[in-house]
Amino acid sequence: MKKEIHIFFTALMFYTRIPCPKNIDHNPDYLNKASRYFPFIGWIVGGISFAAYYLSSILFSHDIAIILAIIAGILTTGAFHEDGFADVCDGFGGGWTKEKILIIMKDSAIGAYGAIGLVLLFLLKFQILSQLVNDSQNHQFIIYHLPFTIFLLFVSAHSISRLAAISIVFTHQYSREDASSKSKPIAQSYTWREVFGALFFGLLPLVLLFCFQWQLLLVILPVFTTRFFLVRYFQKWIDGYTGDCLGATQQVCEVVFYLSIIGIWKFI
Repeated sequence: MKKEIHIFFTALMFYTRIPCPKNIDHNPDYLNKASRYFPFIGWIVGGISFAAYYLSSILFSHDIAIILAIIAGILTTGAFHEDGFADVCDGFGGGWTKEKILIIMKDSAIGAYGAIGLVLLFLLKFQILSQLVNDSQNHQFIIYHLPFTIFLLFVSAHSISRLAAISIVFTHQYSREDASSKSKPIAQSYTWREVFGALFFGLLPLVLLFCFQWQLLLVILPVFTTRFFLVRYFQKWIDGYTGDCLGATQQVCEVVFYLSIIGIWKFI
């Protein structure tokens, strides 16, 4: 149990800015095992984002509350995944060979593709979440459990998108040949415990949504279809994935989750 707690705090330290005990470090062995808790980190980030939204909505409009919720999530992770998304936009937008793409993604400076990508990403998230909240307030299936359902939507979006991202580690090879990337240790090895843990924490919030409306489980299809095409694209250009690719996958799949929920509600 003590070792498992250490592994959890390793994941918490690596994926968020939340303070951890002083004895926690970036031990490569624990980082490998920490992948099982990556979707669980989504519970934490999603929960913090929901708390920011719910408390803010008491004083401010829903639009302001949604912006504060997005900010809360970014502050919790230190823009870890958004940075990966921007790097992928820059790398694949400006590079035409594997070597050039990897060099651009490794550069800490943000370029035009990354800046444009982030602006569009945040605008899309804001509009989607605004519509999602408005739709949930008028939806006959969940109106009597509104706060808890919105909480589950926030948590599910963050957990299943992280499951989609970390599952790439289980199915594909790391692209870089050097050890320069901070995400390299995660890609070295895994066991059935990491796979089972990621699946459990990634899907459980969505299973809870099943109690309110079984059709919401259909969101798995577009999320993992998106994951499939992203991985195929990464494989085509860089023969695998990088940490930035995982971050970009998380961000894109989170947006696809929200869009899918809106689509499901519209046609049910």
